[in-house]
Amino acid sequence: MRLLIATLATLAAIAPAGAITRYNVSNKSCAEARAIVQSEGAVILQFRPRFAPVPRYGRFVVSDYFCASNEIAEDTYIATGDTNSCHVLECQPHSIDDDFFILRRRH
Repeated sequence: MRLLIATLATLAAIAPAGAITRYNVSNKSCAEARAIVQSEGAVILQFRPRFAPVPRYGRFVVSDYFCASNEIAEDTYIATGDTNSCHVLECQPHSIDDDFFILRRRH
């Protein structure tokens, strides 16, 4: 039994962490940025808003499946190399009470 526990602990320690990938989309087109999100499922994108010189980061997803249980994927727009408004989905906090007041579009 101890050998089994030790083996499982060793395997868990050496398993890949499943880290989320980061991409800089300041020099990519909107189509390329959306394709990255689509292929990875969930990514961290670095983008540079047109109104501020400071780079920003965000976690963008392809659907609600990649959000935490208390979050929902909502529409947002980021700046890419070719446009200031590239449509992507971002996880936002969500309360079940919100469903009683407004009808949200689920992705």
